[in-house]
Amino acid sequence: MPRSKILSRPAMRRERMRLRRAGRRLVFTNGAFDILHAGHVQYLDWARRQGDALCVGLNSDKSVKSYKDPARPLNPQAARARVLAALECVDYVVVFNEPEPERLIAALVPDVLVKGADWAHYVSGRAIVEKHGGRVVLAKMAQGYSTTGLIKKILDAYPGSAARDDA
Repeated sequence: MPRSKILSRPAMRRERMRLRRAGRRLVFTNGAFDILHAGHVQYLDWARRQGDALCVGLNSDKSVKSYKDPARPLNPQAARARVLAALECVDYVVVFNEPEPERLIAALVPDVLVKGADWAHYVSGRAIVEKHGGRVVLAKMAQGYSTTGLIKKILDAYPGSAARDDA
């Protein structure tokens, strides 16, 4: 990799200013991306096509634990960031500690904010993006893919395993 795609918040802010000066549209989305699956890849690829560069706000381990099961994430944030950064459609990854990405969105003010249609009732950062002339786009979710469903499938496949007892 010629340059790291995994940036600190201040480094991403500088990159955002560079993109803005170049007239390039920044797309932002966020999530835990704990066990990356085909649904995630489809979603991220679609998000990337909404602008010129895609920044993925990645919930930190602490953040994931605050809104999901305490046993999550299964993969630590450094590993999740590395896997996301390896995707061609992802230009930048920024880890955030808060339960929601609103502060990160306020720092970056992306042109396009993408969330899955399953979040239509609430999109963190919507007001910030729209106030600055950006748009919020809801992505259709790929059916049959979910990290929680994948975890259940694995546990069901190994009913007598130690992993099952710890779950």
